Amino acid sequence: MSDTSLDARSERGSEYADLSRLVRGAGLLHRRPGYYAWRMGLVLGCLGVTGVVSVRLGQSWWQTVVAVFLAVIFAQAGFIGHDAGHRQIFRSRRANDVVGLLFGNLLIGLSYGGWVDKHNRHHAHPNTEGQDPDIAVAALSFTSGQAEARRGLGAVFVRHQATLFFPLLLLEGLHLHASGVKAVFRRGRVKHRRVEASLLALHIGGYLTAVFLLLDTSQAIVFVLVNQGLFGLYLGCSFAPNHKGMPILDRADSLDYLRRQVLTSRNVRGGWLVDGLLGGLNYQIEHHLFPSMPRPNLRRAQPLIRQFCLERGVSYHETTLLQSWAQALRHLRTVGRRQTRPSTGRS
Repeated sequence: MSDTSLDARSERGSEYADLSRLVRGAGLLHRRPGYYAWRMGLVLGCLGVTGVVSVRLGQSWWQTVVAVFLAVIFAQAGFIGHDAGHRQIFRSRRANDVVGLLFGNLLIGLSYGGWVDKHNRHHAHPNTEGQDPDIAVAALSFTSGQAEARRGLGAVFVRHQATLFFPLLLLEGLHLHASGVKAVFRRGRVKHRRVEASLLALHIGGYLTAVFLLLDTSQAIVFVLVNQGLFGLYLGCSFAPNHKGMPILDRADSLDYLRRQVLTSRNVRGGWLVDGLLGGLNYQIEHHLFPSMPRPNLRRAQPLIRQFCLERGVSYHETTLLQSWAQALRHLRTVGRRQTRPSTGRS
């Protein structure tokens, strides 16, 4: 490599340091404890109200409506756990971990430690083949190489994966619960295994006991299916816009940190309603550049970061929520069409 190219790479690498100074100078990395106290209080308050309404309803098919609202509350609790995992709430890792364990393991039944481990690997290598666990999904193919490797029913599924994507998300909640249980039994992935296992057991036992004591068997089964299905669908619809359909990098890619994070991420426009519905994940570019930035500061950081990228010719992708889903489905459809090999019946 020539000295000129080395100098160019060094200069490009310093751009993130320049952006970081701008962001810090604007106070955008300062913690917002008041905001999070309000947010956590709102989630817990809604959970309490939902519990009271459910008890008053008793054995009634109207409990299905309660299951819908509970799915939204669970997803919002998950967003708080996400922020705790990135140390957005407190400076202390221990304080963030306590919040993450309470809102993740106890409240919604997901392994906080297992999720943090997986999510940190995603942030280090977003949309990078062979390194980002979020594009290594057993049921889906995000690259032509993954699609061409499918056989049998897997190949048939990939050819129709765009059509099946949203129905598949109905199983995401159950998948996350199963992954959480698996994580606490796998050595090396979860730091506080006994604590996490105990909290998961409390959630699962308490959730199922409450549902089956309050409702008859058929109502209880429908409640669980509706609640967990919509919980997974909500989370999936919140995560899909972030990177799906954006450029996928290979292991040998040498992009600097700024470009790797910006070029593989997508922002979603929509104002305060979208901010609330997506838990701030609609500012995916800002979040990936500064993962510890508190959620309410992401909106304030966006104009600064967008202008910084535009001045340096770095593509800054932003669209609406519906367009983001359409782009993700278009990518899945394009990859699925490359699966041209006939089914051999082998798994």
